[in-house]
Amino acid sequence: MEKIKELDPKNRIDHMTYLPDMEVIDSDLDKRVVKAMNEYDYTLFTENDVLAALEKDVLSPRDFQALLSPAAEPLLEQIARRAQRETRKHFGNSVMMFTPVYIANYCENLCVYCGFNRHNKIRRAKLDFDEMEREFEAIAKTGLQEVLILTGESRKGSDVRYIGEACGLARKYFKVIGLEVYPMNSDEYKYLHECGADYVTVFQETYNSDKYETLHLAGHKRIWPYRFNAQERAVLGGMRGVGFAALLGLDDFRKDGFATGYHAYLLQQKYPHAEIAISCPRLRPIINNDKINPKDVHERQLLQVICAYRLFLPFASITISTRESNVFRKHVISIAATKISAGVSTGIGGHIEGEEAKGDAQFKINDGASVDDVYREIEEMGMQPVMSDYIYV
Repeated sequence: MEKIKELDPKNRIDHMTYLPDMEVIDSDLDKRVVKAMNEYDYTLFTENDVLAALEKDVLSPRDFQALLSPAAEPLLEQIARRAQRETRKHFGNSVMMFTPVYIANYCENLCVYCGFNRHNKIRRAKLDFDEMEREFEAIAKTGLQEVLILTGESRKGSDVRYIGEACGLARKYFKVIGLEVYPMNSDEYKYLHECGADYVTVFQETYNSDKYETLHLAGHKRIWPYRFNAQERAVLGGMRGVGFAALLGLDDFRKDGFATGYHAYLLQQKYPHAEIAISCPRLRPIINNDKINPKDVHERQLLQVICAYRLFLPFASITISTRESNVFRKHVISIAATKISAGVSTGIGGHIEGEEAKGDAQFKINDGASVDDVYREIEEMGMQPVMSDYIYV
C-alpha cells in the first residue's frame, strides 16, 4: 500500500523546491546552464563551424556546442587527433589509476533506472569498520593509492559521521580519497574534508529537469536544484576538486553532454582554484531498464563527447570506467581520458580475494580487469600508469 501511495503522481513533492534541511546558496549557475542548454539547437551547426572550432587554441561554449553536434560526427577522426594532442600537452603520457569502494547500498530514493532503488529486491548491506579496513588493506596491497568511496543515498543508512570515519580510515592507506555519496550541505562537506576527503563527484544524471522529474519519484534526490549545486557547496566546504557527469542515455545525450561541460566551465570560472573532473558514463543494464525508454549512445558518439570535453576543458581530468569494454577504454585512453578504474567491484565489499561481496551491485560492469592487468595494459600502450599525483607536505 505504501509503495502504491508514493508512486501516485499526486503524492510527489515538487522536484524544484528545496526541502527544509537543504542549504540554499547564492548562485545562478543552474539558471545559466539550463538557459544555454535549452537554447542549444545542434541541428544548426555546419561542418565549417566544427572546422573553425578545431582551429582555435581556446574554445568558446559555442565551439563546444559545434563539436557535440551531428555535423562533427564525419570529422571525428580529425577531432580525436586534436584531442590527443591537447591531452599530451597537458598530461603527457600519464594515466591515473583508482578503484571505487562501495561501503553501503542502502538508499532512500526511488530512481527508476538504478539498481539501488529502495523498492528493488536486492541484498542490502553496510560494511562495519573492521570490514572496511580489511577492504582498504586488500586494495592497498595492489599498489593503488587512490580510492573513490561510494554509498547508496541514505542518510539513515550511511550518515555523515559514518562516511567521515570511513574517510579517516582510508587516509591510513591512500593518498587521494574521493567521495560519490548523497549531496550534502557545505558544512558537512567541510567536515568530510577535515576527515580526509579530497574531492566530491556528483552525477546530475540529466540536466533536463522535466525528464529528471519522471525518473526520480521520491527521496532527497528528487530535488533537482539541490543536486545541481552540490559541487559548488563542496568547493565552499573546502574540497580541492569536484567531478561532474550526466548519465548519457537518460535523455538527449548532446544536450546533457553540453550542460555537463558548461556547468564545469562556469564553476571553474567562478572558483579558479578548484580542480575539475569529468566522468562519461553511459546507461548500463539494471533492474527496470525497460521502463525508462533509454536513448542509446553508441561508442562513436561517446568518443565524440569525450573529445569535445577535452578540447573545451583542456585541464580537466576525464575518467573512463568499467561501464565500458576494455577495447573501448584503451582506445579512449590513447586519445583523451586521463583516469581509469581497475580491480573494480560494484558490490558492497568484494575486493578481498576469495570473498563474496556482502551486498548486491548497483550495475553490471563490462570489464573486471585486475589492477595488475590494467597497469600492464597501460604500459603496453606506451603510457605511464600513475597511482598518485598528489603529495601532502
